[in-house]
Amino acid sequence: MTDGAKVWGLHLLVLAAVFAAQFLLPPYHATNLARIMVLAVFAMGYNIAFGYTGLLSLGHALFFAAGMYGMGLPVWHLEWVSVPALIAGLLAGGVMAGAVGVLALRTAGVSFMIVTLMFAQAGYLTLLYLNSWTGGDEGFVVASAARQAFGFSLATDTPRFTAAFVLFAAGLLACLWLVRSPFGRVMVAMRENEERSRMLGYDPFRVKLVALILSGLYAGLAGAAYGMLFGYVGASFATIQYSILPMLYVLLGGAGTVLGPFLGALLMFYLIDITSNYTDAYLFVVGAALVGLVLFAPKGILGTLRERAWRWLP
Repeated sequence: MTDGAKVWGLHLLVLAAVFAAQFLLPPYHATNLARIMVLAVFAMGYNIAFGYTGLLSLGHALFFAAGMYGMGLPVWHLEWVSVPALIAGLLAGGVMAGAVGVLALRTAGVSFMIVTLMFAQAGYLTLLYLNSWTGGDEGFVVASAARQAFGFSLATDTPRFTAAFVLFAAGLLACLWLVRSPFGRVMVAMRENEERSRMLGYDPFRVKLVALILSGLYAGLAGAAYGMLFGYVGASFATIQYSILPMLYVLLGGAGTVLGPFLGALLMFYLIDITSNYTDAYLFVVGAALVGLVLFAPKGILGTLRERAWRWLP
C-alpha cells in the first residue's frame, strides 16, 4: 500500500469511527463529542498557522470571537437565519485574521506573539465597551428560530451532532489536502527555513498572510458554529483562554499533524471533564500532564509517533 493510500485510509477511518460514535455513546458524551469536533476545527486553524507555518500566535481568540459575533449579531439584530449567519461568521474570521496579519506580520517570533495578544485583548475590551450591541460580558442567547437548517433544529442532539460532524469532516479533509498541496509544502518550508525559502523566490510575508487568513477562516467558522450549535454568544470566548486552548490542543496532539488537533482536543476536554469531578485543582493535573508531555513527547503524541514509527503521517 502506498503512503498516500495509508494517509487517506487512516483519516477516512477516523471519520467513520467518529460518525459511528453518535450511535454508541450516551447523549451526554455525544454532545461532548459534538463540542470537541467544533473545538478541533478551531485547533486545525491554529495548527495551520503554528504547526505548519511556524506562527506562534496568542490572538486566535479574536478570530474565534469574530466568527461567533459575525454569526450572532446578524441573528440578534437583523433576524438572519442559520446558513447566511454561518457564512458571515466564516468571512468575519478570515477578514479579521487578514487585518491583523497585515500589521502583525511586520514582526516575528516573540514580538509577533505579543502583538497578536494585544489585538485579541483590544477585541475583547471592544466587545465589553459596546455592550448595548454585543451583550457585553453577559452575552446573549441565539434564538431557537434561527437555529434551524434544512428543516432540522440544531438545538436537538442528532442534527447538532450531524452538523458538527459535517463541519469537522470538511475541515479535516480540506486541511489534509492543503498540507499535501504545493502551497502546504511552502508553508512548511517557511517554518523550517524562511531565508532559504526567500532565496528560492517565495515571499515570506505573502505566504504567512495567506496561511494566517486560512487559519482565521477555520477559527471564524468554528466560532460561528459553536455559537449556533450551542446557542450562546459571549465576550468570554474572546479572552486569552481561547487563544491558549487551541495551542494546548495542538501541542498535545502533535503540531504539524492533521489529526493532532482533534486528538489533543479530545484528550484535553476529557482530562478536564474527569479531573474536575474529583478536585477543584484540575488545572494542576492539566499542567502536570503538559509538563510530562514536554519532557517525554515534546513533539506531541502523533508527532512522536510519526518520528518513531509512522513516518508517512502528515
